[in-house]
Amino acid sequence: MTGSATPTVTALYRYAVKGLSPEARERVTLEPGGTMPFDRAYAIENGPGRFDADNPRHLPKITFLMLMRDERLATLVTTFDDATETLTVNRAGKQVARGQLTTPLGRKMIEQFFAAYMKTELRGPPKVVFAPGHSFSDVALKCLHVVNLASVRDLARVLGRPVDPLRFRANVYVDGIEPWAELGWVGRELTLGGVRTSIVDRTVRCEATNVDPQTGARDMGLPTLIRRTWGHGDLGIYAKVIGGGELAVGDALEVS
Repeated sequence: MTGSATPTVTALYRYAVKGLSPEARERVTLEPGGTMPFDRAYAIENGPGRFDADNPRHLPKITFLMLMRDERLATLVTTFDDATETLTVNRAGKQVARGQLTTPLGRKMIEQFFAAYMKTELRGPPKVVFAPGHSFSDVALKCLHVVNLASVRDLARVLGRPVDPLRFRANVYVDGIEPWAELGWVGRELTLGGVRTSIVDRTVRCEATNVDPQTGARDMGLPTLIRRTWGHGDLGIYAKVIGGGELAVGDALEVS
């Protein structure tokens, strides 16, 4: 994710299972009121949970395994096959678990792995959860999470060391605009390629950004630094899709 001279979409990511690793996408088709395809479609409950697949509702992220508290998740590399909804989990270059999440046996295979791997962090047996059309995002609204790379570079400048943009777990990374300009876009429309969105809120950063997405080390204090330097705790914005279409890496963006 490098700099861009004109306002451009530089990277797209989705997180099929909440708290697990990102997967880069080159092109996606977005529907009005929807998320990135399969983004946070699944989650893993940390012990006895309150999620009801027959009556799905937004629950606090503490309900699930998540990076803010469970940094060891960052040492896993996961891939998700859209056609079969099969999750493959790798650690240190080796496959350690695989399961088709649409089947009881497949979910059990994944649950058994996390029961052993996250044993000290669990409050009870982990459970893979899903409901059609539900997204286990940190916010109740189905939307895209957009991060400005210029803001990340400005944060790195103040910090005095590089900051991996993947710490912010966004769906869409953009470049070619002024640092922090995106925070003033709330209430405006943002066109990304062939997709129209409405900017609904700024992203308040949590302690998950302190975790190195490659090593799992908790090695930074980014929310504190942002608050101390800029007087707020925000980096990134949430965008609701209001006009569907295709979005690809390299597409232009425009604010109106």
